[in-house]
Amino acid sequence: MDLSSIRKLITRYCTGEESWVDSRTVYIGQKEPPPGTEAYIPQRFPDNRIVSSKYTFWNFIPKNLFEQFRRIANFYFLIIFLVQLIIDTPTSPTTSGLPLFFVITVTAIKQGYEDWIRHKADNAINQCPVHIIQHGKVVRKQSQKLRVGDIVQVKENETFPCDLILLSTSREDGTCFVTTASLDGESSHKTYYAVQDTKAFNTAEEVDTLHATIECEQPQPDLYKFVGRINIYLDRDEPIVRPLGSENLLLRGATLKNTEYIHAVAIYTGMETKMALNYQSKSQKRSAVEKSMNAYLIVYLCILISKALINTVLKYAWQANPNRDEPWYNQKTETERQRHVLIRAFTDFLAFMVLFNYIIPVSMYVTVEMQKFLGSYFILWDDDMFDEELGEGPLVNTSDLNEELGQVGNLFSPLQNCCQSHYWFTVSVLSSSQVEYVFTDKTGTLTENNMELRECCVDGHVYVPHAICNGQILPGATGMDMIDSSPGVDGKEREELFFRALCLCHTVQVKEEETVDGIKRGIHQGKSTSFYISSSPDEVALVEGMKRLGFTYLRLKDSHMEILNREDEMERFELLEVLNFDSVRRRMSVIVRSSSGDYYLFCKGADSSVFPRVVSGKVEQVRARVEHNAVEGLRTLCVAYKKLTHEEYEETCHLLNRAKLALQDRDKKLAEAYDVIEKDFILLGATAVEDRLQDKAADTIESLHKAGMKVWVLTGDKMETAAATCYASKLFHRNTQILELTTKRTEEQSLHDVLFDLSRTVLRQHGSMTRDTFSGLSGDYQDYGLIIDGATLSAVLKPTQEVTSNGGNYKEIFLEICRNCSAVLCCRMAPLQKAQIVKMIKASKERPITLAIGDGANDVSMILEAHVGIGIMGKEGRQAARNSDYAITKFKHLKKMLLVHGHYYYIRIAELVQYFFYKNVCFIFPQFLYQFFCGFSQQPLYDTAYLTLYNISFTSLPILLYSLMEQHINMDILKRDPTLYRDIAKNSLLRWPTFIYWTFLGVFDAVVFFFGAFFLFDNTTFTSNGQMFGNWTFGTLVFTVLVFTVTLKLALDTHYWTWINHFVIWGSLLFYVIFSLLWGGIIWPFLNYQRMYYVFMQMLSSGPAWLSIILLIIVSLLPDVVKKVLCRALWPTTTERIQNADKLYKGHLSEFTPLSSLHAPPVRKHDRHGNENQNRTHRRSDSSPPKKLMCTYWGGQA
Repeated sequence: MDLSSIRKLITRYCTGEESWVDSRTVYIGQKEPPPGTEAYIPQRFPDNRIVSSKYTFWNFIPKNLFEQFRRIANFYFLIIFLVQLIIDTPTSPTTSGLPLFFVITVTAIKQGYEDWIRHKADNAINQCPVHIIQHGKVVRKQSQKLRVGDIVQVKENETFPCDLILLSTSREDGTCFVTTASLDGESSHKTYYAVQDTKAFNTAEEVDTLHATIECEQPQPDLYKFVGRINIYLDRDEPIVRPLGSENLLLRGATLKNTEYIHAVAIYTGMETKMALNYQSKSQKRSAVEKSMNAYLIVYLCILISKALINTVLKYAWQANPNRDEPWYNQKTETERQRHVLIRAFTDFLAFMVLFNYIIPVSMYVTVEMQKFLGSYFILWDDDMFDEELGEGPLVNTSDLNEELGQVGNLFSPLQNCCQSHYWFTVSVLSSSQVEYVFTDKTGTLTENNMELRECCVDGHVYVPHAICNGQILPGATGMDMIDSSPGVDGKEREELFFRALCLCHTVQVKEEETVDGIKRGIHQGKSTSFYISSSPDEVALVEGMKRLGFTYLRLKDSHMEILNREDEMERFELLEVLNFDSVRRRMSVIVRSSSGDYYLFCKGADSSVFPRVVSGKVEQVRARVEHNAVEGLRTLCVAYKKLTHEEYEETCHLLNRAKLALQDRDKKLAEAYDVIEKDFILLGATAVEDRLQDKAADTIESLHKAGMKVWVLTGDKMETAAATCYASKLFHRNTQILELTTKRTEEQSLHDVLFDLSRTVLRQHGSMTRDTFSGLSGDYQDYGLIIDGATLSAVLKPTQEVTSNGGNYKEIFLEICRNCSAVLCCRMAPLQKAQIVKMIKASKERPITLAIGDGANDVSMILEAHVGIGIMGKEGRQAARNSDYAITKFKHLKKMLLVHGHYYYIRIAELVQYFFYKNVCFIFPQFLYQFFCGFSQQPLYDTAYLTLYNISFTSLPILLYSLMEQHINMDILKRDPTLYRDIAKNSLLRWPTFIYWTFLGVFDAVVFFFGAFFLFDNTTFTSNGQMFGNWTFGTLVFTVLVFTVTLKLALDTHYWTWINHFVIWGSLLFYVIFSLLWGGIIWPFLNYQRMYYVFMQMLSSGPAWLSIILLIIVSLLPDVVKKVLCRALWPTTTERIQNADKLYKGHLSEFTPLSSLHAPPVRKHDRHGNENQNRTHRRSDSSPPKKLMCTYWGGQA
């Protein structure tokens, strides 16, 4: 044995060959193959149990605790709690343990309940009955007991229990019809095919006699890909080998339709089914608010450590005097005297950390989670976003990104249509650093994906289903009409061949009358008729168009396609091979044999993939018509054919079968085979299909532009078609100068030169404009739109690029061009390229917020890549909706989701985060000040009960309700004036200046609480019975002022009042008073000592205490009130102007008042010629350095 053989054996048995690892062998019916055929290698596969739950009864507590303590805040409070247990701390461990226990418990209950629901659903699925064939009989078992290799019998309207390979059906042709609505949302019936050599095994006894094995790939999550082969052992020595593909694979969750029963073998079970593999969780997305929260948490943690360090140092400075170190009333033990000073200092540092740890708001995380979870229901309950046609409303797949819906915008956006628009304009004078992006698909997203054949072009002659002239249907128009010259005798044959090609080159199914989704289809004048169903709306439109033009596709029967020609004669073509469509080739082909024995290869596809493979035909005439239709916004396809000899057909079959039988790289080998087969075509003609624009799509895009968003269209369509849609949807305007970065232009010039030409074009005008010379009413500004195709984008994004002379590469230049264009159209995009564009924009230096919206499987990659992914429940299935963060039924609903729901979500959660940090500063800073007056002895200012319940009970409900119900502006106004969305863009309410303001406001209030109470009671104060106030009374007074101040602060910030707000806000204050009375008014037997006994009643019995409480509350709230009043009067933001006007009009502002009059007026500035120029109006919400020029024009806005 040579070394190579030894190496192969070692590779196979030690490391494993690729084929050994990446494939599996399944023995049908659990039967061993005949002796001498192949070695029997039993393999172990999982059972058919589905587990979507996360926990079990035994691992719930440890696993859930581990997951919760991975959060930094929870782990921090756990450490604080353990420190309180280990060392002598000034506060009880209960003060940290109880809030932490509350947070952990609430979260665990929520997650446990959700998992219990999943367990119930799993049990219902795992225990449902299935029918298995054993020993020639049908046996009933539970689904979870199904094993790989078992032969399953499934009846009509039953769901497939696992992934199955179809062996036989009740239909003679070995086909069955399946709906995959639960997998991808497609309600259309798809056709699946039994293995040709097993379709005759129709009874249980016959199926049980089958001896066969299946070799296939290991489980992988792609729903539309499967590679395998079946070895059927008959009486011959060699088995019959047949290829298996996705057309033979029945997926778990799909439903059998219009077929009495099928027999199939289990190939993947349980958690290895494709549906289960798609349960895998997507990558975690984090919102800008969450990132701000973490940054603020780090700042407050540093403040906490600083406080503890300062107090520790000052304590030992204070105790440098021996009398202070060990006074007579608190002498140290011998152990304490012998302890090292560093150990004592570290212990004191930890004690101060415990004392001040409440500055970190642990309950904020629970409140934020509850706000997001409960707030998501407002989208689900929105009747305006409910679609009557589909009977469905929006879906929320994750509530973690609610507030991110309010961040897909910018403070400044490019100028749009200077002369015609009636809203705020901004012009990019320098490079924009405030741009956010919306990436949208075209077909099915901007358009309806409701196709209708508009015309056919055969050798330059144009046909329409009904002749139309000047917009009118010609009188007497029959099924087929020409709108130009007659094609002649030769043209007649080409014409009929063209129509036959479209009747044969498709995967359309013909259905009789039936009920689909509760609607009876296929009924015409009381008679049962047929109708067409396909996974591609284009194919249905073409076949229906051919029917109106005189050629009717009837059915596929016994592998023969039957069509009815214009003379009502039936023609039969044997369907030999189908070369399926894919997004890379962008074409499909069929090989058929006519009744006369001639072989034809018909092909249809995109012009870019068909024209290069054509060797004859009237290419230029057809190309001109295709380009004309594309400019009109129609979807075009080219049709070609070639005749095959018998020898060529045999060679083609051999080439295809060899590729289909491959287990490794089957897709690659099939693509190579298709490339060899699909060439040397004769061009027949082209088709034009119309896909109408969705209702209010143009209005939605216009509103997004006004809100400050850049909209990019990413589509696989050709440039002319996509550009026409962009004009119709107002993405491009008529005065927009289109810049092309396409293959056609790069063939004429080098990519380097084209990029620099475009860069100079867009930057020349922007560089020459200044803020002092620009006028908002001027029409001199040129609006730019960029068009780029997939091939050029690949060249731009290539990593091996030469560095230009100015230090930038192609990608940076491309980004600079895009920043200065109002809109970008990317055509001929592959799905992966869509994701690459989104990723490129996300990684740019501005780090913008991105949103991607689409309706098809080809949009999933960009939806997952974007910060916020929105799927549309359209006709291309539900893959996009299933993989998105949010799903809507129509593109127009994006307007309300962003401008109203996103606006509200962000306003609410921004106030929630800032308020939580503010009220905790107010809470703990007096404790810090108190240490200067108690010798840094770590004496707490507040009672243990107050420390524990402050964040849990006294101040939690008002802010939670505020974060759910606050509406600072009427939603009708938000929809009417999208520019208001800019006020909250770029995380404007959670910027560092705002955060610092809230923090200093908290510090100011805390100083007022503490020193106000301290100086008011500087002299010894007596109650009516002569008792003096002690330290607990002082702390209770400060705490009372604190609770009332922070609650009234929230009340002052509330604009939208309901009875629930009143109940919760005033109810919280009342609850505090009642609790304090009961806590100090009753002797509780479970307490070892009760230092608060009668303290609260004693304080309330003092007149000066009442006066102090009222006075300190007023003084604390006064600066914030004065600041708001002055700012509203002198420098009002647009939001504040509208709030004031809405109060003036008593809530009916949106009905009576032009919103344009409420925006901040521009500042007038005279130039040297005495003319007035409009300069940018500075708004307080725009706190970033000015980098853009803003001008306004309000022309007739109603």
